Amino acid sequence: MRRILWLALLAVISAATSGLASYQQRAADAGIRAPEQVAERSSSKIWVGRYKEFEDFLRTAEIERTTTVSTGVLGIKRAYFKPGGLAGSAALRSIRPGRYDGFWESYKGDLAAYRLDRLLELDMVPPTVERRYNGEMVSLQLWAQDMKMLSEIQKQNLRPSNLEPYSFQLRRQKVFQNLVGNPDPNQGNILFDPVWNVVLVDFSRAFTNTRTLIFEATSIDPSFLDRIKALNRDMLIREIGASVVEGGALDALLARRDDIVKAFEKRAQQRGASQVFVP
Repeated sequence: MRRILWLALLAVISAATSGLASYQQRAADAGIRAPEQVAERSSSKIWVGRYKEFEDFLRTAEIERTTTVSTGVLGIKRAYFKPGGLAGSAALRSIRPGRYDGFWESYKGDLAAYRLDRLLELDMVPPTVERRYNGEMVSLQLWAQDMKMLSEIQKQNLRPSNLEPYSFQLRRQKVFQNLVGNPDPNQGNILFDPVWNVVLVDFSRAFTNTRTLIFEATSIDPSFLDRIKALNRDMLIREIGASVVEGGALDALLARRDDIVKAFEKRAQQRGASQVFVP
């Protein structure tokens, strides 16, 4: 699964590099426009710089109704708020912490991922809070609008016209997936907005005591790696400790962090620092 996912991401990159001009010409001839060519395009990351505002809204907004999400994600519903508020809807996850079909699952994984995202200044995981709904504790994550799943990007043969920002984000998301120990990054939970911002969702299986790194270390920007290096146990306890529910998960996260750093350093020795630590 992880090889298939990374090959899918590479396919988008390589196709964009080798065939962008011809693709754009064919699209123009057919009247088809890629997301970045659509008029009045804008980022779906409306929460950036307004984190507390969205968190407070998610904690207190009245939920009018919920619908079942059709993607087959365990324990997810789409919650709709009263019209006129800060946001229209959110992903509501209620799965209780435990093992299901051999995997650890918990609604708290999304909350932990968001808090770590904020700590690392990643801005890929939408605002997520814990609140009570219908008598039980759940996670509520802002539903980012106008998103396309990686599977849709491939099916529609869409390509970014500016490859570098896209590649920059993919490098970071790989490292983040490794850091949180997510065993299930797939083509349905890596999302893209109209200007090719990456948004990450569904971390219910993450934050366990695994030492497995899903993605191979290839390259990363030094500023992001430095923030990862700066993580320590006290910081993690303060920011996400209450959300990490499996014993040894914090120690495992720091162990994965050490493995990530060592992997990049080893690759830099083999390939050269300029090939690994990129802007």
